[in-house]
Amino acid sequence: MRPRRQLLVKFLLLVLVLLGYFGYLAYEYDVATGGIAALLTWSFFVLCTPVADAGFLLDFPLRLLFQIRMVISEVAVWIVAILINVTTLSLAPQYYDTTIVTHLLGQILRNPYPYWAVILLSGIGTFLSIRFGDELMDVIRHRDRQFFHSHQFKHELVLFAFFLFALFAYFELIASLGIETQI
Repeated sequence: MRPRRQLLVKFLLLVLVLLGYFGYLAYEYDVATGGIAALLTWSFFVLCTPVADAGFLLDFPLRLLFQIRMVISEVAVWIVAILINVTTLSLAPQYYDTTIVTHLLGQILRNPYPYWAVILLSGIGTFLSIRFGDELMDVIRHRDRQFFHSHQFKHELVLFAFFLFALFAYFELIASLGIETQI
């Protein structure tokens, strides 16, 4: 199978998982509640995990298909996730009590100190991982063959170390807040 076709198949499978989750929530509650809960769950994975997982559904395909840098699309993803939460908190905060994940997201958003540190560390980790992904795509496409031969590579190692520190700090913060995680 050709790489672009493989990408399309994987992307469609992920979309099917998301639609299945929405379908389950719509069946369990109703269409409106299921839709909002699915959006809030997606925004949780955007805002509260230190890697570009939920945004990666868009970032990677847009990069491969249209050469849009992943950092640009990830900024748009974060803006959408923030707007979803500002709107929901303002107009219908009861939707945060729908699932365990949405409840946790509501707790994080309603308690700036210390929980917004989760969002800050997630943002740092996400954007550093996206930067690595963009640069890896550049190297794979041979656009920047001098990357590994330049002094810039030392800078990237420092950024990678900072990414690992942010990831470690994230898990320590989650543990200190009493939030259970499994790796």
